[in-house]
Amino acid sequence: MNEPRKAATARRRNAAPPREEVLAAAMAMIAERGLDGLTMAGLGREVGMSSGHLVYYFRSKDELLLQTLEWSEGRLGADRSALLSQHALPVADRLAAYVGLYVPDGPRDPHWTLWLEVWNRSQNADADARARQAAIEGAWHRDLVALLAEGVSRGELRPVDPDRYATRLRALLDGFSVHVAVGIPGTGRDQVLAHVREHLAQTVLTAS
Repeated sequence: MNEPRKAATARRRNAAPPREEVLAAAMAMIAERGLDGLTMAGLGREVGMSSGHLVYYFRSKDELLLQTLEWSEGRLGADRSALLSQHALPVADRLAAYVGLYVPDGPRDPHWTLWLEVWNRSQNADADARARQAAIEGAWHRDLVALLAEGVSRGELRPVDPDRYATRLRALLDGFSVHVAVGIPGTGRDQVLAHVREHLAQTVLTAS
């Protein structure tokens, strides 16, 4: 291949980096600068694309945010599956691990910062975007239901209805997680995890 053609090929490659690279860069920018620091122009400079190219691939910032959330959730989902599939571990331990993955690390946790923004924008989202958000929620719910059902069947948990209990527990986790993510005083991650441990002990864990 001659030099001009090599240069042209390199430019095309630089103009369109792999989708995952773009989404990883977007998540890194949110972690470093917050959502206000994530712009199409800034992200384009980060990955070597023009903002026009980004708009072509993602159509809007809303779509970029949703795809970034889906990418981040894919990584969390893999971690969650790895933890929950360790059937040699007591269900109580895996339930604690699930809660640990769910609750933000602290104020401005990038994943939860992104979640909150996508939730906020969902008021004006189309049916496809809402369905994709529901799919993310559904994965967390199904995994929790399966874990609870396993615990009940093994006698490690009280005989609760797994689906109903999962719905209520996730509502509790969502409320606490929002408080952690926005930095409400008195609701740090450690405090929230202690509250949730107490709730689980009172409502679903069997006496040891």
